[in-house]
Amino acid sequence: MRIADLAGQRVALWGWGREGRAAHAALRARLPELALTLFCSEAEAAEAAALGDPRLALEHAATAARLSAFEVVVKSPGISPYRPEAQAASAAGTRFVGGTALWFAEHADDGTMARTLCVTGTKGKSTTSSLLAHLLRASGLRTALAGNIGVPLLELLDAQADAWAVELSSYQTGDVAASGARPQVAIVTNLHPEHLDWHGSQQRYVEDKLALVTGGRPRVAVLNAADPVLAALRLPDSEIRWYGDAAGWHLRGDDLHRGAVRVMDTAAMPLPGHHNRSNLCAVLTALEAIGLDAVALAPHAARFQPLPHRLQPLGERDGLLYVNDSISTTPMATLAALALYRERPVAVLVGGHDRGLPWDAFADAMRDEAPRAIVTMGHGTAAQNGPRIHDLLAPVAAQGGFALTAARDLAEAIAQARAALPAGGVVLLSPGAPSFGLYKDYVARGRDFARLAGFDAEAIAGIAGMGIA
Repeated sequence: MRIADLAGQRVALWGWGREGRAAHAALRARLPELALTLFCSEAEAAEAAALGDPRLALEHAATAARLSAFEVVVKSPGISPYRPEAQAASAAGTRFVGGTALWFAEHADDGTMARTLCVTGTKGKSTTSSLLAHLLRASGLRTALAGNIGVPLLELLDAQADAWAVELSSYQTGDVAASGARPQVAIVTNLHPEHLDWHGSQQRYVEDKLALVTGGRPRVAVLNAADPVLAALRLPDSEIRWYGDAAGWHLRGDDLHRGAVRVMDTAAMPLPGHHNRSNLCAVLTALEAIGLDAVALAPHAARFQPLPHRLQPLGERDGLLYVNDSISTTPMATLAALALYRERPVAVLVGGHDRGLPWDAFADAMRDEAPRAIVTMGHGTAAQNGPRIHDLLAPVAAQGGFALTAARDLAEAIAQARAALPAGGVVLLSPGAPSFGLYKDYVARGRDFARLAGFDAEAIAGIAGMGIA
């Protein structure tokens, strides 16, 4: 569905975050006379009303009956299509589309989108997308970095670029398939349980995530051979190129290899942790898939600017190193962070909004690979998983030889971490859960961590290179 197809139809917008605002601007630019209804909160309605759009009606209650009154609803990504009201409206004939689907449909004249490289995965997609854009630009291509990473695609509806590095969340991957477009390349980094509250189940999460390569049918699918779910995939409509195995781009310790050939040492690269350097392998595989010389481009990764809130060393205070990994929203991400500091005494701060993710594998790992201390956060605050994690870890603490404490908030957690560590230790914020309920987002949480630890929170910059450059 293209934007022009909405002419003469009953159309609503659902959600007024950045994606919703981008959708409104795009529809109004192409269809200035189209009547629109916006479903949003009262606070958002005041902002929308200030636009002075005479053809925009505002409503607060997106009920099944009201949604069913429209032929098309342009939905913001954070709103789950599995909500009962959305399901009821779909059954009544309402079509739900996302801004991502509209953008892809607008840019796929013949069904294939040359030099459009999409990135998804439970973890690593932002680093992979940013690194991909960095190396595409190093090759001389004017490159757009957009999507879930922070710039909605519809904000760049009429922009021109030689290449597109597009990050997609599991909320957006189905939009590519729905658009009818075929990206030239799609990268999937890994799959772990996440966003179960949005998807409803682990199976549906996997299916929705993989829609990028199953329904989206990219010309080339770049997949992580080390991920068991991905390794079992069969994609009859796509060429599969693997990374992380001996035949392709892979790591042997810190050494980067292409097949049997050693290319370079990655120890000094600004990519902390083996998992981050594995993202480089994904990027190089994708660059080769569009005909670029990945071997020649690989050294340019040394000038990559690391993303904030992702294993970000803030500095030392009173003999302790503080590391901000606020982006960590799954137990697997926390385990990866701990692996990076395995040789140092660590106190890790875990807990946040409870989405029902299992922590059993994390608890099992703590029997043999525990840090010096674990501090669970959010005690006394509703909908936080800190108490659940604490109860799961309590029987393991003695066996694993780690201190286990409980904190109400981040300030208390930092104080407990400090008390548990000797000089040379690491205070690691890697919560393994979203920030909702205590903070607006992971950025606010990471900045508060920096402030409480005695660092300049405002000095933490945003992600470099977004948009077109």
